[in-house]
Amino acid sequence: MRRTIKASIPDVVINCAAWTRVDAAEDHEEEAEAVNATGAGIVAGECAAAGVRLCHMSTDYVFDGSATEPIDEDAAPNPQSAYGRTKLHGEEAVRAACADHLIVRTSWVYGRHGPNFVLTMLRLAAERPEVRVVDDQHGAPTWSGHLAPAVLRLTEIAPPGTYHLTNSGVTTWHGLALAAIRARGLATEVIPITTGEYPTPASRPAYSVLDNRRWRELGEPRLPVWQEALTTYLGELDAAR
Repeated sequence: MRRTIKASIPDVVINCAAWTRVDAAEDHEEEAEAVNATGAGIVAGECAAAGVRLCHMSTDYVFDGSATEPIDEDAAPNPQSAYGRTKLHGEEAVRAACADHLIVRTSWVYGRHGPNFVLTMLRLAAERPEVRVVDDQHGAPTWSGHLAPAVLRLTEIAPPGTYHLTNSGVTTWHGLALAAIRARGLATEVIPITTGEYPTPASRPAYSVLDNRRWRELGEPRLPVWQEALTTYLGELDAAR
């Protein structure tokens, strides 16, 4: 990090590096901690030493899922998974090491290259007559094509602190899968199931919609609704073929 910062003399470092294999982190928490927490602290320390602003990406999984309305930036984290714990430790390391920091929590991110949930659902829907998708976990799907420009804007205008950035609106994994599959014109049956019917090693938040309050207080418009983001994303995938 020291060599890279010295060689490039950046205005800002955006740390997107993360262990994101949520279920695997349950059995490999030490490795996830090394990337998500120790590594984040190293990046923050080198940015502070060089006088460089740091933007560190974090996650809705730092919350426990008990909320019933969009979660404010000031809400107390309470992660329920190894992934969430290690990402929270990363936030704490960044705050401790670098005064000029931005921590950006986002959720349910998908982008062009994958792997991501949308691409997985489209692949499965093309292969099977039906897919079963969890319908009792609520969040805000976020397209990287909207997230990335907003992050860059934050680095230019925002005072240090923690920010939530997601596309607007709320849905479930089932709702997102259904929208993507129908947008592709596929007749695959999309069956809603409960979290209990699809057990995973890591606990997922039942509700992790993030309130983008501080972004709005900067005078910035809400990011587009998730349905619009999905439509634009699928259109860009088609154009890239």
